[in-house]
Amino acid sequence: MKRVIPVLVLSVAGLIPVWRYEPSTGTTSTTEAASTPSVSSSTSSSGSSGSTTFTGTTVATEKGDVQVQVTFEGDKITAVKMLKQPNHPQTTAAVPKLIAETLTAQSADIDTVSGATLTSDGYKESLQAAIDAEAAAASASPSASAAASASRTVAGPTVATEKGDVQVQVTFEGDKITAVKMLKQPNHPQTTAAVPKLIAETLTAQSADIDTVSGATLTSDGYKESLQAAIDAKGA
Repeated sequence: MKRVIPVLVLSVAGLIPVWRYEPSTGTTSTTEAASTPSVSSSTSSSGSSGSTTFTGTTVATEKGDVQVQVTFEGDKITAVKMLKQPNHPQTTAAVPKLIAETLTAQSADIDTVSGATLTSDGYKESLQAAIDAEAAAASASPSASAAASASRTVAGPTVATEKGDVQVQVTFEGDKITAVKMLKQPNHPQTTAAVPKLIAETLTAQSADIDTVSGATLTSDGYKESLQAAIDAKGA
């Protein structure tokens, strides 16, 4: 029995290198590689901002396919995930280094990992495609919250005149008046003719400092009073 124990110990010790250097299972896919990067969006767990996820192109290398998925919080890269990578020990060792460098550099301008040149080159190519896709999406599609905050519609008060009530609604894009709508106006031919002129002058002057339309003095005065109140309310 005493002779058996060393044999077993040696046998187990002999297996340890095999376990240590057994290649990790690489990610494989039978799906045809996408030719262009894709994008999906999700809400950040903090709830204060949104995150976007972009998938880079699949890059074929001699060792196997490489594909990177990048998550952004605004313009910042917050996570990188390998969707496809060669089933090779050197790739397995290189990937954490490539991801760490990406998070530090915040770009694809990172060093090639020694011993994993092909994987590094494929990684950087797929990474750059994902970064380019994020930049294109950011410039082409402003966020819904930004668009909503840039546009504002304000209704002025109702102004009573001898001809009838006048009330103006104004739409702003930032500080610019982009539209004016009459919510209330006298039912009178002269008012009907005057309103388009008043609106046109408002859009040109970008203020309530406009001329009174001849033949529609009461409507013009009521219009300017309601308009000025809407402009003042927007700035409040």
